[in-house]
Parts: sequence; structure tokens; C-alpha cells
Amino acid sequence: MALTIVVLAPAEAGKEDGGELSLTLDAPRIIIGRAEGCEVRLPDTSVSHRHASIRQRGATYLLLDEGSDNGTYLGKTRIAPRTAMPLRSGDRIRVGRVWLTLRIEPAVARAAPAAAAKELALELVARGLAAQGEDPAPRVVVVDGPDRGRALRLDASGRPYILGRAKDTDLVLDDPDVSRRHLAITRRGDQFSVQDLGSRTGALLDGAQVPQFDTIWRPGQVLALSGDRLMFEHPAAEALAEIERSPCEPLRPDAVFDPPSPEPPPAPSTPTPSPASTSTLSPLARPPVSVRQAAPQGGGWGFMEALIALLALGVLALSIAGLMWLLGRG
Repeated sequence: MALTIVVLAPAEAGKEDGGELSLTLDAPRIIIGRAEGCEVRLPDTSVSHRHASIRQRGATYLLLDEGSDNGTYLGKTRIAPRTAMPLRSGDRIRVGRVWLTLRIEPAVARAAPAAAAKELALELVARGLAAQGEDPAPRVVVVDGPDRGRALRLDASGRPYILGRAKDTDLVLDDPDVSRRHLAITRRGDQFSVQDLGSRTGALLDGAQVPQFDTIWRPGQVLALSGDRLMFEHPAAEALAEIERSPCEPLRPDAVFDPPSPEPPPAPSTPTPSPASTSTLSPLARPPVSVRQAAPQGGGWGFMEALIALLALGVLALSIAGLMWLLGRG
């Protein structure tokens, strides 16, 4: 039996871009946290770098808190640190403010769990950025030269994108010294590579000749094709790195975190005030889970306050009457 961990993200966090966010794993220990080495990487500053773990004991799965800052919850019950709690299929757990649901079922685990964990983290950040109105897509931009300002989105991972003067290339360049099919760029996750396609003038990567086989294109390096200078951008990867570097964000003790509904609620007929929410993915992205902060009630007197005020006025009136009676006798 394998364990499938599903991240419960709200509909507004880019759900239309692609289904369930989940990982299927079959390992004796699964670490949940924000750090790069975790099997389940959750890009949320309320999640500790090493937050919780799930241990397999025969056919049983056990949940442990790994000394996290904001606690691990099985349903609404907080787990004491280093205490094991048995899990059942369908259980919901909360780490920081992120809700997860578990399925214990016959399933095929991913062959490369580290790559799958990073892919999940990048997708969470990308959906958050998209919900905030930012374009999370990785892209190559011509920063200088005759084709300055042109850009190419690299949405598909593993697919070579061709640059050149030919009209059927993915990024058409007008520089006359560029070959018809000059160079290929491939993205795999957050890694970029370049390959010369036998061009007449070649290409330079930070001054070094690009060979006719895949060569890693590192962040900050400038790719030169004749007079054009290109750089790549990956907003989701940059945001993920920033979130993972950040210190853990302490949560308010009175904060209430409700798990997202399976289906979005119908739109109200009249506008209603929305509950306050806190940032989940740093200032760069929208949170993957909904948050409601408990707030003190607004002004106005309740029944008890009015009753106490009336009693106080009655006591004051009796005191004044008694004082007048004493003065009258004197």
C-alpha cells in the first residue's frame, strides 16, 4: 500500500490550471516541511523547515511532529511533539496553516521523489502567483540587441524550443547573422539547458562557446546569439527560493484555519465582507490555503452590559436618597 498526500488548495489559487496537487510515496519515513530535502515540500512560511514526519510500521502509518514552531494537527487536535498518532485513509492533517488529506491505497509511487517534491512546490507557488495576477511562467527574454524585448515562454518541461530566423521556430529573431535554426533551449523543472544546432556564427554563454549538446544555462548567465543578448526568468523558482530562505512565521494563538471546501461555495447575491487573511507564500504569492483570523466583536452594548449599567444607576439613586434623608434629620 502506498500513501497519497493531497494538498488542499482553494479554487481561487489557479485550480483551473490543472487538477489535484498530490504526491504518492511508498517509503518507511516521509518528511513534511519547507526545506529542500523534504519528501513533501510546502512553500509556506508557517511551515517549519522540518515540520512533521509520517512513519510506516507494517501496514500502519504514524504521524509525528518534528518539533515544529506552529504545531501539527490531526483534524483539530494538536499532536504533542515526538508523539506518534496512527493515521487512517481519509484523515486530514494541518502543518502550520496548510491542510493535507491522506489516502492509503494501492498506487504506484514516483520513481524520483525529490524531483516530484520540487515539482509540487513549484506548482503551488506558480498557482499562488497566478492568483495574485502575476505571470509565473518560465521564459527567455532578449534583453539587448536587434530583437530586444522579445520573449519566449517555456511552458512545457523537456521540450526543445528552437530559436532562429525561420518562421516556424519558437522564437523568430530578425538579426541577419542568426541562422535559420540557430539554437535549442530546453527546460526541465527549474533547470535550463542550451544546445547549438550547427549555426554559422555559434552562440556564447557568458563568453564560452555553446557546444552541440545540452549545456546547463545557469541563473544570471547571458546567452549571446550574434548581436542579441538573452537571459531567462523563472518567477516561481525565484519565489520558492525566497520562501525557503525565510524564517518561520509564528502564527497567532487565536488564529482559526478552516480546511478548504471540496467545491467552491456559490457566489452570494449581495456583497458580504470577507474574513481577514494572512500571507502564506510570502508577499510574492497568494496562500494555498484559506485562513480566518479570530477578531474581537465590534461596538454596541449587549444585554449584560445594559443590565449592569441599570443596577449601578439604581445603587447610585439609593445612595443619594439615603444621604438626603440623613441631612433632613440633621
